[in-house]
Amino acid sequence: MLKRALPCGLQHNAVNGRNIRRTIGRTSSLSSLLTNRRRGLVAVFGLLVMSLSLGSLLLSAAQTSDQSSSDRKMITRIEPEYPDALKRLYIGGVVRVEVVVAPNGTVKSTKLLGGSPILGQSTMKAIKQWRYAPAASEETLTVRLEFDPHR
Repeated sequence: MLKRALPCGLQHNAVNGRNIRRTIGRTSSLSSLLTNRRRGLVAVFGLLVMSLSLGSLLLSAAQTSDQSSSDRKMITRIEPEYPDALKRLYIGGVVRVEVVVAPNGTVKSTKLLGGSPILGQSTMKAIKQWRYAPAASEETLTVRLEFDPHR
């Protein structure tokens, strides 16, 4: 009996001239496909759970760091200059700056925590001119300013 392979899983039997469909390899490939699909879904689900838990950790950390507001009264506030080039190109965003206020109420130092570096420079230049009410000790604040090019 001579067999010749044909496309689409058919074999030609040379003895009686019939084409015989082979199904042996297909069921095993279907089960392996389903097994691989399950593994993939389990992996995706695992990554989703890990990313959600990591995101909630980061969100709670961000909320605690931004809650460093103080009862110190601001005496003088200079608004930061919005650079014309950025405003013209509709580039805006939120700038976060860490501010160290001396006991006498002057701004001792500033540090850019997040946002555009160009907007951050403008913000830090303005914040250094701010004045607060005197207090007993040095204080560290987190200032958040928003630059909206559509205003």
